[in-house]
Amino acid sequence: MNIRIAENKDLSAIVNIYNSTIPSRLVTADTEIVSVDDKKDWFESFKEPRPIWVAEIDGNVIAWLSFKSFYGRPAYAGTIEIAIYISEANRANGIGSVLLNFAIAQAKERNVHTLLAYIFEHNIPSIRFFKKHGFENYGVLPNVAIMDEKPYSLGIYGLKL
Repeated sequence: MNIRIAENKDLSAIVNIYNSTIPSRLVTADTEIVSVDDKKDWFESFKEPRPIWVAEIDGNVIAWLSFKSFYGRPAYAGTIEIAIYISEANRANGIGSVLLNFAIAQAKERNVHTLLAYIFEHNIPSIRFFKKHGFENYGVLPNVAIMDEKPYSLGIYGLKL
């Protein structure tokens, strides 16, 4: 598996992986499929030192990882939000752990001291995954998302590096 900074040519694969998570209502608060055009500005906002990386096997993008600045104020420069998305065919086979370990190493190189993951509280597999890697629950935003007329709470999970 090769991990590299995402390029424009990767956006379609990134969007396809993202869209595969929408129907489950476990991963994202988007409730409708998004298009590549919908995500162009979003994609272009990820620049060093907060890029998107893709993981590929045999030239095919199978997962992506992003760093996003937290809150945009200078005092928070060492805190980032992390997101990991894996294609359906490649979930639960260790790729998430490889990507998270890569992210931790990259964060340290970028003087990041805290990683944050925002996870729906009903997404038990993701909570278990992040806790297995040392993340702790920093708090819960109760019932802040409404999907299909049902409320969902958002957990904030953090790891001090």
